[in-house]
Amino acid sequence: MKKIGGKSCRRLEDLRLVTGSGRFTADIQLPDQAVLHVFRSPYAHGRIRHLDSAAAEEVDGVLAVYTVADLDAAGFHDLVGCEMPRSSYNDKRPAIRQPLLARNIVRYVGEPVVAIIADSPDAARNAAELIELDVEDYSAVTTTGQAKSVDAVVLHEAAPGNLLGRLEYGDDHATEQAFASAARVISLDLVNNRVAPVALEPRGCIASYDAGSQTFTLYQGCQGVHKLRESLLHSVPCEEHQLQVICPDVGGGFGLKFFAQCETVVALFAAQTLNRPIRWIADRTESFLSDLQGRDHVSRAQLALDADNRFLAMRVSIDGNVGAYTSEAGALIPWWGASMTPGCYRIPAVYTDISMYLTNTVPLDAYRGAGRPEAAYLVERLVDKAAIELGVDALDLRRQNFITADMFPYKTATGQIYDSGDYAALMDRAAKRADWHGFAARREASRQRGRLRGIGLSYYVEVCAAFGGEQAHVSMQKNGRLQMLVGTQSTGQGHETSFCQIAADMLGIAIESIDFVQGDTRRIKGGMGTAGSRSMAIGGSALVNALQNMIEQGRRLAAHQLSCEPDAVKFLDGHYVANHGEQQVSFQAIAASSFSDEAAELVSRGLAASGTFSADDGGTFPNGCHICELEIDPDTGWVDVVAYTVEDDLGRVINPLLLEGQITGGIAQALGQALSENVHYEPDTGQLLTASLVDYAVPRADWVPPVSFAYQEIPSPRNSLGVKGAGEAGTIGGAPAVVNAVVNALSAYGYKYISDIQVV
Repeated sequence: MKKIGGKSCRRLEDLRLVTGSGRFTADIQLPDQAVLHVFRSPYAHGRIRHLDSAAAEEVDGVLAVYTVADLDAAGFHDLVGCEMPRSSYNDKRPAIRQPLLARNIVRYVGEPVVAIIADSPDAARNAAELIELDVEDYSAVTTTGQAKSVDAVVLHEAAPGNLLGRLEYGDDHATEQAFASAARVISLDLVNNRVAPVALEPRGCIASYDAGSQTFTLYQGCQGVHKLRESLLHSVPCEEHQLQVICPDVGGGFGLKFFAQCETVVALFAAQTLNRPIRWIADRTESFLSDLQGRDHVSRAQLALDADNRFLAMRVSIDGNVGAYTSEAGALIPWWGASMTPGCYRIPAVYTDISMYLTNTVPLDAYRGAGRPEAAYLVERLVDKAAIELGVDALDLRRQNFITADMFPYKTATGQIYDSGDYAALMDRAAKRADWHGFAARREASRQRGRLRGIGLSYYVEVCAAFGGEQAHVSMQKNGRLQMLVGTQSTGQGHETSFCQIAADMLGIAIESIDFVQGDTRRIKGGMGTAGSRSMAIGGSALVNALQNMIEQGRRLAAHQLSCEPDAVKFLDGHYVANHGEQQVSFQAIAASSFSDEAAELVSRGLAASGTFSADDGGTFPNGCHICELEIDPDTGWVDVVAYTVEDDLGRVINPLLLEGQITGGIAQALGQALSENVHYEPDTGQLLTASLVDYAVPRADWVPPVSFAYQEIPSPRNSLGVKGAGEAGTIGGAPAVVNAVVNALSAYGYKYISDIQVV
């Protein structure tokens, strides 16, 4: 197949987005719509003794006030939650599902308690001030350490000791044997701090109901309309065909918008009950109080080495915080990520056990990387500490223990089967570009200016595109335009450009002549949506298959026009060619002729085809090297990142310009977690202390340095495009490189490592 992509093309969608012509959820206005306001618990934990909304119901403009009893009576069910698989520690554990509005007990500050429907936001907020809520206050636990204390109050009877369950990877016995024979053991305790997604566009939805057809219509920015509908059908009492989901433009997803949350189901209930459209748009503080959050692991890691510094075994114990309820994938995120604890290294024996605890905090789920950033942070911090304690160069220790290019496909001790790569070559290229070995001179220059200078390295490998399938449908229109329907969902990545590039390259048509359609269950048959960097590997491969099927359709018609057999026709650069190139006809001409009565005997009227692709072989494994160089002001502690180098292997690249943007954005999020972001709950009361952008420090634009980015194309054999995925790569590789650089800078004060790091 002709090489697809590889050219930097400006985003087709940007003109409307940067000129204010985008259409996001908050831009949608339906006739006669009312607003939903959610009264949230100000308590972290306690039994509801008294709840009175009578005064709120009397406020002018208030249409209705609902509690969970109203939703229960109407047959609406608690959110779908995550079941834990069986392990050697415990049987399969049922999900601890979150009620749509608090039922008897509140379990975190911000939990929805009462829904107020009004004609205006002001009326709804005024009514909320009149809600009477009296709670028998229980002690709160906000960390895994508190949750497993013998004195901790239990959140759910189904989880004694607040332990949701334990899962594991690897061979405990083989790992113990390897440690017993080790010449050296390196240990490190780590905290992977909790972060909030802080999407540019807060969550929101517009719900309506048609009583005649008994059909719901939901407008919501999400990461996949079919996946969202599937989740909602666990809570909304209707059939699939009775719930249509439409996704407008989306201002950032990061995992947050992949799952159903309470407010959407409440809005659908209110729309049906009142027979009016219902609008809910979160404000920023409400987002901090209610959006699914990420990370929050406490880990202890140990690495066993022989006398020649070869890695023998790795032992890891992880305590994962899942919040007050098990959100849709939340209980699986620590476990899923832990499958990547060996990283890019040949480690014969690995044993990882993961304990998951319930706490009085917002539930956690997938956040950009979903467990793989935690795994990369753990192993790359541990390997760096090993290099420090052994007194060897960090590059040399990694190179000695890397999985080598001739070993792929490579099965790790946790069961992952890596597809392809050349880790040593990429690291060496990155080190050369970053002038790793010239760092000493730059450090001395910084010292003379009163600054501490540090350099840090990480080499990450992650798993992408590992679940589900996609389908795509393409059809030529009478006006000569190609219509493309896909089941993935862009949340800012530029799918409208990259998917159209594939079609333009394959068919030899102008990219401007393609209409890209996504995010509408009325028009698109199915799709898993966008998560885990799956869109191009799976959705793009489905599109390739659909386009190939369309080309084959056109071949029959071309053979008829060229007076030859279909097998004698080749498709080259947008033309059907026969007789050694002496005869040819363009794809566009064939498409136009397909609408004729004569063509109807050979092909369907107008060329149209579908294609599917499924991830049945274990996913793809992007990887790469991040090198961060920074300065620290010893008087203030301010960290200034002065140079950042990345060398990535992301498989085949469709659009280098979009790729660089993805990587840079991911690095910005990694800088945030490493240096400034931290969701902080007051440990005794469970109050959220970082509930605004004044208190929660997202990275500013001027914090992000110019990124020296390069890539090597090492195709994945697991999809026809050869792509591996890039959406999470910058976040996964970034945080350990930054923190390793901070540790290196602080070595001027005699510090060899930072244990149990958590930036507050």
